[in-house]
Amino acid sequence: MSIDKRIRVKNVRLLSDNWYTLKTTEFEWQHSNGQWQTQHRETYDRGNGATLLPYNLRQGTVILTKQFRYPAYVNGHGEMLIEAAAGLLDDESPEIRIRAEVEEETGYRLGAVRKIFDAFSSPGSVTEKLHYFVAEYEPQMRVGDGGGLADEGEDIEVLELPIAEALAMIDDGRIADAKTIILLQYAALHLFKG
Repeated sequence: MSIDKRIRVKNVRLLSDNWYTLKTTEFEWQHSNGQWQTQHRETYDRGNGATLLPYNLRQGTVILTKQFRYPAYVNGHGEMLIEAAAGLLDDESPEIRIRAEVEEETGYRLGAVRKIFDAFSSPGSVTEKLHYFVAEYEPQMRVGDGGGLADEGEDIEVLELPIAEALAMIDDGRIADAKTIILLQYAALHLFKG
């Protein structure tokens, strides 16, 4: 049975439309045993996004970023967050948007980018679907300093790290961002193997 036949949305109420959109929804859900149950859920809609890991096989390196993330800070992360470049789609295609985002954040203008998959990061409450990409880079592709857009409050440090060091940073907790961990694990399994 399709999900559309198992859900009856009763009421959707807007709670906030300040930075992104927060709604509360009352709906009836039909369980697999046929019973209907009324449930309430809040959804946070920030739009869909894209993320990309630049890698260099010859050098054995990856490009990451380091920046302050207030939500991580208030949840006890007292360090700058190390991440793969990422951004919201803003009504653009994932490939076009991630190319622009990588250049803004890292200063690298990439050639071919390869989409590897889509994933929901926190589907219990956040609607965002991330499009994951990888792309090879060479030093001569750096066309600027990166650092993000100051008018968006970005203050980003660019890191070029050996893949082995980046993977060790997952193990010791210096890398705690889910999308970055996913991309680095993908790189270890599929790009830097052997």
